[in-house]
Amino acid sequence: MKKRILVACGGAIATSTVVAEKIRELLKKEKIDADIRQLRISELQSNKDNADLIVTTAKVKKDYGVPLIHGVGFITGINQEKVEQQILKELKN
Repeated sequence: MKKRILVACGGAIATSTVVAEKIRELLKKEKIDADIRQLRISELQSNKDNADLIVTTAKVKKDYGVPLIHGVGFITGINQEKVEQQILKELKN
């Protein structure tokens, strides 16, 4: 079953593009079929329905009722493997 992932940052351009591409590479390697959509953090509330996972590059404290992972490790390289494992754990559940 295809997973739906929302990747959000402040403007839905710069950091979300980097994170979305790295997630695509990870999921391709793991043979996980997913639809990855980039958007602004301000758009999460109106787009959360049917999402399996939200990955953000900014700290978000709001609960959207969807698993949320802070994905800044894809930008900094710090703890990137930990973030990848969190994503895989959520998508394989």
